[in-house]
Amino acid sequence: MSASLPLVTMKGRKDGLVLIMDENCTYDALLQDLKEKLSVNKYFDQDDPVISVKVEAGNRYLSAAQKSELVSVIRSFDHLQVEKIETNVMTREEFEKEKSREQVVPVERMIRSGQMLTIEGNLLLIGDVNPGGRVSATGNIYILGTLRGIAAAGIRENNREAIIAASIMEPTQLRIGDLICGMDKPLSTDEDETAPKCAYIDQSHGEIVIDTIHDSVVRYHLAMVPEKS
Repeated sequence: MSASLPLVTMKGRKDGLVLIMDENCTYDALLQDLKEKLSVNKYFDQDDPVISVKVEAGNRYLSAAQKSELVSVIRSFDHLQVEKIETNVMTREEFEKEKSREQVVPVERMIRSGQMLTIEGNLLLIGDVNPGGRVSATGNIYILGTLRGIAAAGIRENNREAIIAASIMEPTQLRIGDLICGMDKPLSTDEDETAPKCAYIDQSHGEIVIDTIHDSVVRYHLAMVPEKS
């Protein structure tokens, strides 16, 4: 009789350990096998540094309680720290959240001083933002007009990958994720003041910069914006 396949497969990697979970067995059987694997494993010695553990659940759905239990079991062994738990299965709530993040919401209006506009998803504003006006979005902000007020993108979960684009970029303040920048100094790296601009976070320096929207950094984002009919 051939040996049954393991419910938990352990693989070493350069920066830690990967635990690959069987997708078809019961959760209780999976948990028991995990405990046994970690108990008899020879990798862990008292003098070992902390080992980063990545859990790959594949197409298995894990509830929040199950994820929490897996983390507790792994952390109960010295030197093990859970980096993340990955699963291909989304809950309806997670799906709706991801859907809203990708959605582009077109709005045609002018944002005057004292007015605020907040959008779930990506904002496509057809109009100007005057000084004293503010636009915010959980995703990216695209302005077919002049930005002279405040713009805040990626406001949910402090998304530092968000961008702010405008036909004319003259803001009083920009916020991307948790990074806020007043416009007391020029941020543009482009001498062409008439070209449409885009603000994004330069990940290598951790600061907001402004370039033309033709820059390769923002081409992908702008390709996702629907054309105005």
